[in-house]
Amino acid sequence: MLRIAHLIDDQSPGGVTRYLDFIAHTPGMAKLARHMIVPVPRTHPASVRFEADLIVSHLAVSWRGLPGLITLRARHAGTPMVHVEHSYSEGFTAANVPARARFHTLLRCAYALFDRVVAVSQAQGDWLTRRGLVRPETLAVIRPSVDMSEFRALPAPEGRLHNFGAIGRFDRQKGFDVMIRAFRDLPGNDLRLTLYGDGPERARLEELASGDVRIRFAGFAPDPVRAVAQCDVMLMPSRWEPYGIAAAEARAARRPLLVSGVDGLADHVEMGAIRVPDLSVEGWTAAMAQIAGTQMPTSLPARRIEEQQTISGWRQLLAEIHAGGDVIALPQT
Repeated sequence: MLRIAHLIDDQSPGGVTRYLDFIAHTPGMAKLARHMIVPVPRTHPASVRFEADLIVSHLAVSWRGLPGLITLRARHAGTPMVHVEHSYSEGFTAANVPARARFHTLLRCAYALFDRVVAVSQAQGDWLTRRGLVRPETLAVIRPSVDMSEFRALPAPEGRLHNFGAIGRFDRQKGFDVMIRAFRDLPGNDLRLTLYGDGPERARLEELASGDVRIRFAGFAPDPVRAVAQCDVMLMPSRWEPYGIAAAEARAARRPLLVSGVDGLADHVEMGAIRVPDLSVEGWTAAMAQIAGTQMPTSLPARRIEEQQTISGWRQLLAEIHAGGDVIALPQT
């Protein structure tokens, strides 16, 4: 059977870790290959010895780590290599990168070491090709997934919508500061906002929420299904978001989902999420006010089976690598 080594440099809880668990343990993925999750040092991935027919990088690209990627490519010169871009997007660049030409040069140099590059959303893939960071023929778009069956099994909210929720790392990226300010301006003593997560901005967010008894910090959610079950409406006001597995989970649970629409969240808008026009306090207050107290919509977009799309994406990618002349043994269909 085809052996795929998935290289990771960060094992902290989060969407990437959960996606890798899906890859390693889902029967549909197991039919494609034997998946090995291989932790490696961020700047020296070639220092870990392994045998594989295909190498998939889930590493964060950086100037400091570029020599390590070059060494990895040299050490496995005869092995096809794929990079999955979990970190960078147009929104990330706009919010964090002053020297954009230099940053784009880094990405071009790193991606050139791989036979294929995988974008995690169509919006991210469009940015990669529009900026000339990857050649279109080497790009694949595979949206990540986790097991969504428990989210699909949740009952829809009953009665009027009044419990708002947000799940994610307490980091500037997630835009929770804007969300809290917006919610504070929202009238309605029966409304609630629950934040699930933790991170470096927790103290700042708690200070922003101070005095509003309607806002609750529930801590890290080891069981996101249980967290979503407590919410009527999910909020994702991210400043950048290459994809957003939490958005897919909210859609699977048939929760109305308000998003900023940046980067990969635009993909979710196409699949039924509600785009808030801008990342302003006034805009988010208005969007929440429009949905607060209303009844659960009677018609929502049909739910997709996200897991099947992810598995199909990987199967197609493996077929393309095989057709391109790289020697890998494809599983029988």
